[in-house]
Amino acid sequence: MAVHALIVGLGNPGPRYAATRHNFGFMTLDALIARADELGGAPRPALTSRKDLEAVSLSLPVLPGGAFAQFICVRPLTYMNLSGRAARAACDFYKVDPADVLVIHDELDLPLGRMRIKRGGGNAGHNGLKSLTQELGTPDFFRLRLGIGRPAPGRDVAGYVLEPFPSQEMATVRRVLPAAVAAVLELFEDGLDAVRQRLGTFDGTA
Repeated sequence: MAVHALIVGLGNPGPRYAATRHNFGFMTLDALIARADELGGAPRPALTSRKDLEAVSLSLPVLPGGAFAQFICVRPLTYMNLSGRAARAACDFYKVDPADVLVIHDELDLPLGRMRIKRGGGNAGHNGLKSLTQELGTPDFFRLRLGIGRPAPGRDVAGYVLEPFPSQEMATVRRVLPAAVAAVLELFEDGLDAVRQRLGTFDGTA
């Protein structure tokens, strides 16, 4: 079965970063893999010889009639500023065009509990997106942007994104994750316009 798309979750490897704001993409990828397992999508390891990424092959019921399509989920292990190398390697191996890549990442310019999706655009200072744009040779990949909000004035942004979500924010995070997974399925089932309209009204704080 040909690979329908590549799904890249952004974050930093290791337990030190596991619950940080910058790892929202990793968290969503984990939730997506779990959902695929529930749906009978048979997640299994892929590209196991590579040390710069973790990959999972799975199927999702996004084709007409509920038929399954194959996806490759990638978690770069190169730290955020080199994320594009892992995505490029997976694209080359599976012959996936950058137009069929979805990147899931944290977004400072959206408050926690909000999500947006788009194709293309700038990097807004996000080193993971910068690396992906450089390595893929184009900015025109899908981006699922998960709001984390900005720190208080005067606070260091780099330190803020590498902090764990505080306990009072975790209820919102837990509401965002399944909604983000649903958005991934909807993107590949119904298209960008449909999912973009739905996410425009989503509020995980409610």
